[in-house]
Amino acid sequence: MNRNQKIAIGCGAAGCLGLILLVIVGIVLMTLGYLSVPGRSNRNRNYNFNSNSNRSSNGNSNASENSNSNSSDSSTMSEDDKHKLFQAAGITKDSDLIQKVLAKIGFASQTGSDYADFIKAHFPWAMKNLEFIQSVNTPEKGRAYVEAHIHD
Repeated sequence: MNRNQKIAIGCGAAGCLGLILLVIVGIVLMTLGYLSVPGRSNRNRNYNFNSNSNRSSNGNSNASENSNSNSSDSSTMSEDDKHKLFQAAGITKDSDLIQKVLAKIGFASQTGSDYADFIKAHFPWAMKNLEFIQSVNTPEKGRAYVEAHIHD
C-alpha cells in the first residue's frame, strides 16, 4: 500500500467518524428539543415566561420597590442542581412549574447577563449529563423530579 492510499483511507475514516458524530449530535439535539423531529414536534409552541413581582412598603416615607432580584435560595444551590431542576421543569412544558423553578434558581425575571450565561451553559451541561436527561425524559418524570427537589 503506497502513501497516497494510506492517506485516502485515513481521510475516509475521518469523514465517516465526522458523519457519525454529526448524527449523534443531531439525535441529542432532537432529544433535548432544540431540533424538531418530523411528525413528532410542534413548531408553533410559544411559551411566555415573564414575571414581575412588586412590593410596596410604607414606613415614615412613601416608598415603592420593584423587585426583580435573584432568590436567596438560589445561592445555596449548586450549578448542577440548578441545571437539573431547569431541565426537569422544561420537559414538563408546564409554564407555571417552569416559572416556579426559574424563581427558585434565581431567574424569575429572565433578564440579565447571569440568566444569559446560565442558558449558554445549559447545553454543555446537558451534553455531559445525558444519563440524568434520560431519567427525566417524560413530562411525568420531570414533574416528579421537580416536586421532589424544588424545596431542597
